[in-house]
Amino acid sequence: MRKSILLLGAAFLPCILADVAVAQDAPQTPTSALAEVIVTGRPVFRNRTDDVVPTLSYDLEYFQRFEPLTVGDALRRVPSVTFLSDVLESDGVRLRGLDAGYTQILINGERVPGGGDDRSFFVDRIPAELIERVEVVRSSSANRSGDAVAGAINIVLRDAYTLDGGYIRGGAILFPDDEVGGTFGAVYGGQALGGRLLVGASVQDRRNPKDKYSQRFDRPGGTLDNTEVQTDVRSGTDYSFNADYQVDVGGGELSLSGVFVRTERLQDEDSIEYRGGREQNADLLTINDNNVDIETDNLSLRGRYEIDMLGGETRFKLGYASFDDHQSEFENEAEYLRDAIAFPDEDRFTADFEIRDLQDEEWSGALEHTRPLNETTEIEFGVQAVQKDRESITDLATRIRFTVPNTPAPRPVQPAFVFTQGTYAIEETRIDPYVMLSGETGALKWEAGLRYETTDTTIAGIDNDYAELLPSASLRYTLNDTDRLIVSAGRTIRRPKFNDLAPGTLEEERGDNDFRGNPLLEPETAWGADVGIERRLGLDGVVGLNVFYRDVTNLIEDVNTGLQGSGGAGTFIESIDNVGDGQVYGVEFDLSTSLTFAGMENTGVFLNASWLDSKVEDVLGERRFNDQSDYVVNVGFTHDIPTWQAAFGATYRKQGDAFGRVYAEEVTTSYGADLEVFLEKRLFDNAVVRLTAINLLDSAKDEVFDKFADQDDQIARNYDEYELETETAGPVVQLVMRLAF
Repeated sequence: MRKSILLLGAAFLPCILADVAVAQDAPQTPTSALAEVIVTGRPVFRNRTDDVVPTLSYDLEYFQRFEPLTVGDALRRVPSVTFLSDVLESDGVRLRGLDAGYTQILINGERVPGGGDDRSFFVDRIPAELIERVEVVRSSSANRSGDAVAGAINIVLRDAYTLDGGYIRGGAILFPDDEVGGTFGAVYGGQALGGRLLVGASVQDRRNPKDKYSQRFDRPGGTLDNTEVQTDVRSGTDYSFNADYQVDVGGGELSLSGVFVRTERLQDEDSIEYRGGREQNADLLTINDNNVDIETDNLSLRGRYEIDMLGGETRFKLGYASFDDHQSEFENEAEYLRDAIAFPDEDRFTADFEIRDLQDEEWSGALEHTRPLNETTEIEFGVQAVQKDRESITDLATRIRFTVPNTPAPRPVQPAFVFTQGTYAIEETRIDPYVMLSGETGALKWEAGLRYETTDTTIAGIDNDYAELLPSASLRYTLNDTDRLIVSAGRTIRRPKFNDLAPGTLEEERGDNDFRGNPLLEPETAWGADVGIERRLGLDGVVGLNVFYRDVTNLIEDVNTGLQGSGGAGTFIESIDNVGDGQVYGVEFDLSTSLTFAGMENTGVFLNASWLDSKVEDVLGERRFNDQSDYVVNVGFTHDIPTWQAAFGATYRKQGDAFGRVYAEEVTTSYGADLEVFLEKRLFDNAVVRLTAINLLDSAKDEVFDKFADQDDQIARNYDEYELETETAGPVVQLVMRLAF
């Protein structure tokens, strides 16, 4: 934490000590705090951007009335965004249904490190209160990192020119188990230190209580072996602070920004297993208590200086980002019925304790220049560099397992834990030069460029270096006053997961089989294209249709080495390698408009629908990309009542089934529908109160697991176990008041 404070201070010190010029009138016009708080009286739609690359843009106002707690909650209303999370959770974005590692998460257009070994960033770590808008960037550009096979989500935070004045936000949250939490935030923007400054902070409670129920059979339609009743409560608090400062210095503009988010969370899972589906003490199999204590810090500091020079505009960028995650997990399990004596006598007691520390730091820098070539064409070129250092430390206690006599005597004293430590460090250096041409002639606007990404990775002392050339091109053609055509194509990349690169062998990591990483994995690459048409509806409405295709090569998939595993005969060492190709394709439709044509100018409606598909060949035949939902639909409305200074609305969301197949296991996941509503009332000239409710349909997540002893049994369909699991949660109600000043 001390390092974070020093870095933040160092970032802001130059603007305090510099010979600051008198700030000129900014070309941007800040929004008044009153206008941001009070949005009653008009529906809000998605923006129709002028970007050449196909981009969907949604301002905070689009989400704000439903009062999302996190960016993940907000993204549930965005086209083609799916999640594989638990009920009421929105963490890893699966754009177009693909694994989170295929989606690039940007903050203010810059990459950020995340805790996922697939380099993904959990968007539920960012409070929604920080965002100005969210952009879905469907295709690639040469001036942006190519880690975006599925596309990119750009989370644009408020900057110093966003707000003039301030507001506070406070409220209470009623969770499904009748626990009450709080939420508070404050933002202020205005003139300061010769420039403009925006600061914001928020604190909010999080709680997600769920019930799970599992039935395990020997095969589909076969004998019920056991059932499991489980509660899963995830509770904690999120803290955030952000600042943005912009000032004119030396003929250019200096921008400094910082964001810090701390997540404190406790995951408490308790379960009871019964044999034969008879849920009584006489058939009690196990009682399990599993707690995970989590503390995660995200820090991002950015500096940017823009100045007119060398016949154009030059940009200098410097950034620092860190992800620090500390987890301690403790699991106790008491076993019964290992003999003829039933509960309350235990037969065996097992305890596990593990401490995990993950530290990920990135330093980034860029030098970029843009200048005109003639009246219709300009060139942009530059070089972007990233230095990543990642260290994973696991302190794993030797599992304590001892037999308990079936007598009334007290349980024997638990032996002391003996810890062993596993550590691996990763260093990764990227230097990515690029060049891009863009222009506009009449109804045609276009861009085309080349990006050359070089990657030098060292993991556990083993080097893995590669370089890829990533061309891209986009054009936007205005057909008439209301319609335009957008076409884009490009090559993108997906780097291997860190854990897949680690060369060590993990025992019983894949069921009864061990897993050994492959430090020589190559990245996946994809050629892709998007073709879309967009029509303006009235003054603010828009409707769009987009078709996309991705051809992915060098797919990274599980393989069986054929070597015997630590479990002896019948177990194997699995690994991972570049095998085969795959295709991803789909159709995306989005509509947002008022109903003015029907005489309802105060009513706005929106509909997002995506049909998603893909094809991969593995040893069992053809399947989709793992866990890709086949569709996702969002539909909703808002209605304003100006005479009452009130508004209300609702949104309905449904995500299709997903199927995943790996070595010796298959899972089909189905999701229930989600209904959210809001009711808004303006109390004073500067205050509004909102009542929101989510998960009103008590959404469920159902999973079907097909488990096999090995791949031969998987092919022959000789089951080891067939499991049905259902997870449910109740509604969350929130009452929030915003007050402008």
